[in-house]
Parts: sequence; C-alpha cells; structure tokens
Amino acid sequence: MDVLSDVISTVRTGQPRSARVEWYALWGMRFTGRESPAAAFQVVLQGSCWLLVDGGEPVQLGTGDVLFLPRGHEHSLTSDPSVAPLDLNCVDFLRDRGELMLPEPGEPVPNLTCSNEFPQPFQRFGATSVGDAASGEPTCVTVGGFYHAGPTRPHPLLTELPAVVHLPARVGQRSELPLAVGLLGRELGSHRPGGDTLVPHLLDMLIVYILRTYLEEAATEEGPGCGFAGALRDPAVHAAIQAVHLDPAHPWTVAELGERAGLSRAAFSRRFTALVGQSPLAYVTWWRLTTAGKLLRESDAPINAIATRVGYSSQFAFASAFKREFGRSPGRYREAARLDPPEGAFDPAPTEHSG
Repeated sequence: MDVLSDVISTVRTGQPRSARVEWYALWGMRFTGRESPAAAFQVVLQGSCWLLVDGGEPVQLGTGDVLFLPRGHEHSLTSDPSVAPLDLNCVDFLRDRGELMLPEPGEPVPNLTCSNEFPQPFQRFGATSVGDAASGEPTCVTVGGFYHAGPTRPHPLLTELPAVVHLPARVGQRSELPLAVGLLGRELGSHRPGGDTLVPHLLDMLIVYILRTYLEEAATEEGPGCGFAGALRDPAVHAAIQAVHLDPAHPWTVAELGERAGLSRAAFSRRFTALVGQSPLAYVTWWRLTTAGKLLRESDAPINAIATRVGYSSQFAFASAFKREFGRSPGRYREAARLDPPEGAFDPAPTEHSG
C-alpha cells in the first residue's frame, strides 16, 4: 500500500456517515466536532451557499466547490451570511429521511423531525431536504459527511493541513474529483439496492481525490515545500517512509533508512526530522502502533500475533508501548473499537436558535 493510502486508512475508522441535502429558501446549519473529532467534508452539487467559520470572513461556495475538514472543525453553511444558523444534531439528521421545516425568525427551534415514511433503524447514508420544498427549486444541493476519528494520534499529513481545506471548482476540474463527487451524489440520492455497500467505497475514493488534488495544487503553487506533504515530494525521505510502511516489523535503524534514502545517517536524520516533524525512529514506532491499532479494529488476530507482525518480540513491551500511545491496553482498545462510533461525532451543540 502506498503512503497516501495509508494516510487514508488512519482517517477511515468506524462507520462513515453521509447525506445528500436539498436546501430551500433561507436556511443555515452549524456543524461541530465536539468531543469526538472527525474528518468531514462538504460538497456543493448545485446552486451556492456561504461558509462561515469563527474568526474568518464569509466565503461564498459555488457549484463544484469542495470543503475538507481533516479535524472536523466547527463551521456553518448558510444561504446568506446574515442568516443565523441552527444547531442541529448531524447524526439525527442522517437517521431518517424526510423534511425539516425551519422556524420563523424568533420562534423556538424544534428537534429535528422527519417523515414517518422511513421508520427503519439508523440510516448511515441517505438524502433529505431542509425547508419548504413547495417553495420551488432548492437554492442549494450539498453532499456532506464525516468519518469518525478513532482514539489515535492523527497522521502528520492530516495535522498539518489547514483546519478548512477549500478546493474551488476550478481546481478540481484538473483532476478526477468531479467524477467522484458526481457518483457519490447520485448514489445517495437514488436509494438503489446495494447502496450501503457502494457508498463507503465512494467516500474512500472521494477522500483520496480530495487529498491528491490538494497536494498536487500545493506542489504547483508552493514547490516542494516542507512538512509531511513535502516529505512525500522528497524522493529520499519518501523512499524511507515507503520502506517503513511496507515492512513495519523490520528492525529499522537510522543508518539503514538513510541507505534507503541514499543519504548519510546524519544527513538523513536531519532531513527527515525537518520535514516530518519527528525523528525517523519515533515515526517508525508511531507507524507500528498505528498499524497495530488497525489490526485490532479490523481483525480477530491474537494480540501476541499482532505484536509480532508490527515488530515487537515481547507482548509486554508491545502492550506498554500501545498503552502509552492510545491510553488503553490493546485488549480494551479492541473492545471499544468494536462498538459503533459515539453519536456525538461531528455532533452539533444542543438545538437552539443562535440569533
């Protein structure tokens, strides 16, 4: 697996959520991460809206614009910057399909209520409308969603990204991103058989194209750059990172990684640390434990087998290192990971009018 795909795997924990939404008349909604961080996205399929982020100027979004929020940063989407957004539970928003009537200004905001046409248990994917659909065409159509972020330190590439990555439509036209957006939007709006199997793969594809497009655009505008994105564009450091990802169990030394990079031990260590933000062996340890966490979540392999697979000859040493990284033992981590992500993930504040 290549390094960027491995980065995606650290995002893709738990169950993704996604919905296609038609917005009517005046509207506004606030999305927050709260206790459970999440990698989130918003895409404008039709029409336009405004992005509001605390401390920033309103940004108008048009058809084809893509937002990626690697840490689930609080944000609002509105039909107009003057509209006070509502705080609505994003998970309940996806629970059923139906229509929400926004209250008149000054009236209390009701809990989200949906049509009884779809009384089934929790729906992870779907489509809905907000506002009065009888008023005519929607002013905006979006696709939004999130991945719950598991109990691990995020990948360095994600931590160094801006809180809100905005890819205007003109940027995405140079990549496959519009195709991924279109496929996801159509699938969410069609309710066809097999959707629950297909949509997660389309979400993975969308995140890959978002990150790939962002990195390619940054390289064009900024050159090689620094940080982990710069490390991926640095042939020497990238070769070393790729070696670690391909074989985390190998007893790597700085000298051996330097050989993979074609650099002396000292030159490689300086270059790697400057770009990645941690020493080569610290990154090796982190990637081993991150790989172990993925195996604990997604397999039934014995803990001692996982320890060996990521380079630990002692289960005790593995358990100690794992607990330092994740704050819990491998066994307890596995138990917690088998539960569905908490409904607070990317969960707006209690329902109330903000204006």
